[in-house]
Amino acid sequence: MTQSSMAQFASQAYRGAAVAVPPLRAVVMLLNGAVSCLQKSLQAQEARRFEEGHGHLTRAIAILRGLSLHLDPNRGGAVADQLFATYNALILAALRAYGRPHMRENFQRITAGLLELRDSWDAVDAAARGARMSGDSASRR
Repeated sequence: MTQSSMAQFASQAYRGAAVAVPPLRAVVMLLNGAVSCLQKSLQAQEARRFEEGHGHLTRAIAILRGLSLHLDPNRGGAVADQLFATYNALILAALRAYGRPHMRENFQRITAGLLELRDSWDAVDAAARGARMSGDSASRR
């Protein structure tokens, strides 16, 4: 997959998820997808199915790249900048770990970081839904 087609895939994945569900839920779903792809990449690599493993790694990276490219630093400020740096650090860590002797341990750390990030977005989503529901209840009175 070329850089251009990977960027296109990343953008399509984000837009597709964002259209089908609210944006915060889409981020949670995409992070789940990145975790799943990394786990499949590790399993394929350990089973010596190298091409399949690389394909899963490429999908995980495309998801993270799509998330980083859709950040708006004008609206998100320092948080958007930090998320951009985090997504890109995770991408580099996955690329450096792939096919290396300690891939399993490194992928587990990367996955743990993604799950922590996912849980944070999930909490933000839950709080936003709660606020919307409270607002809906108040407007009905």
